[in-house]
Amino acid sequence: MKKASVFLADGFEEVEGLTAVDLLRRAGVEVSTISITGRQDIHGAHDIIVKADALFEGRDFSDVDMLVLPGGMPGTLHLQEHTGLQKLLEEQYAKEKYIGAICAAPSVLGSLSFLQGRRACSYPSVEEKLTGAEVVQDSVVADGNIVTSRGVGTAIPFALELISILCGRERAEEIKRSIVFIEAL
Repeated sequence: MKKASVFLADGFEEVEGLTAVDLLRRAGVEVSTISITGRQDIHGAHDIIVKADALFEGRDFSDVDMLVLPGGMPGTLHLQEHTGLQKLLEEQYAKEKYIGAICAAPSVLGSLSFLQGRRACSYPSVEEKLTGAEVVQDSVVADGNIVTSRGVGTAIPFALELISILCGRERAEEIKRSIVFIEAL
């Protein structure tokens, strides 16, 4: 079974984080929500309190196939400032394991130089922080082991792309049909 960790910080965008968790779990991926705050109760950007499955401290991520960063403010800033998470992202990147980031969170990957020479997207106001990337306006971009997406409106396509990577395109299509996802005009 594939494993993914979704990192939560106060001010994370609830739709982006929880859509990834929900759809990955529907696909059969073992997903853990990980708090980087030192407590399990996380306050989302829109005052929704979410209880994380586990705390970052003392957690072993060696068998995790994918790390996922939801956007939101100031959640993205908290993710970027967490030195333990930065180190984990660097280790994951060096092993060419998958990293997904949506909305403002691709800026974290830009600050770590992970987007150098890659196609990437993000929320429009943080595009200048995608250091070294070819910035595109696609809903979702998968380039090597990095997956980026633009925001709340692209949360479902983002999650479906993560499923496609971990479980195959056919499984992503099954989930897409099961949730009656119909792409907008």
